[in-house]
Amino acid sequence: MPSFDTVSEVDLHEVSNAVDQTNREVGNRYDFKGSCAKVEQADAVLTLHADSEFQLQQVRDILHLKLAKRGIDLGSLEAGKVESTLNQTRQTITVQQGIPQDTARKIVKLVKEAKLRVQVSIQGDKVRVSGKKRDDLQNVITLLKDADIGLPLQYINFRD
Repeated sequence: MPSFDTVSEVDLHEVSNAVDQTNREVGNRYDFKGSCAKVEQADAVLTLHADSEFQLQQVRDILHLKLAKRGIDLGSLEAGKVESTLNQTRQTITVQQGIPQDTARKIVKLVKEAKLRVQVSIQGDKVRVSGKKRDDLQNVITLLKDADIGLPLQYINFRD
């Protein structure tokens, strides 16, 4: 029986490359000379540091540009609150990995409402779709691409 998995994954190695490029560009720019502007990465959490909120916005724009050039969907980033002290501003950005349970239930409900002849099951942070016909599975992929899920989705392990 044909099946595929729906996942939401981000290549963290590409994220670290984008962080390195961002730090290099921030270090070379004239308007950041003498400031503490930088981006730090700890697994799937990015921390942006800058002297002011304006500089923080510029560092975030550079980071978004570098991530987009590396093929990382910006929809998988969840920005935290901007924290300011007297001389420094910082913000944490979380890179979302996997599909949360409530979003997975939303995907299952969406597919079942379409009344396609497929079975949908939640398996951890993945959603598996299986059916008798390959065309039904392709219709599910089209349905999910057109729907506004709120996460970038990838379709892997397509088996016949």
